Amino acid sequence: MSDDQAADTSANNQETPQQPHLELSIQRIYIKDVSFETPNSPDIFTGEWKPNMDLNLGTESKKLGDNVYEVVLKVTVTVKSEDKTAFLAEVHQAGIFTIKGLAENQMAPVFAITCANILFPYAREAVSDLVNKGSFPQLVLSPINFEALFAQQVQQQKEKAAQH
Repeated sequence: MSDDQAADTSANNQETPQQPHLELSIQRIYIKDVSFETPNSPDIFTGEWKPNMDLNLGTESKKLGDNVYEVVLKVTVTVKSEDKTAFLAEVHQAGIFTIKGLAENQMAPVFAITCANILFPYAREAVSDLVNKGSFPQLVLSPINFEALFAQQVQQQKEKAAQH
């Protein structure tokens, strides 16, 4: 490559506006809250097992200090069999993250997508363990596309704003 080509390349790189550079590090991952209920036991064990699962997900975030945030992924699984609740498992999987390089108004997708993707395998394992210890058939939650969920939430918020 000639010196002229190298100079042209560096000049082109300088003209391109820089994208924000996200720096994310995990400080700690922990279970913040866990609950397992079997309101219809032991009767639920004697009937025919026809499970119907409902899964609810949510995230919450809280600033702890400069560039330090707690993000909580809330996973609630309710399984019914023949219109009776077999079990309800709820896990609040939390993490403390150091996040640099973004403005406060750019953090929502990081919390709802990046941090949720990091926390979900831990929450999935916790739910699976609870269900197993409750003497129910194995439950392994399928992977979740948090990016699509976030996009859907943003779209719903836009529609609500347009209606008002």
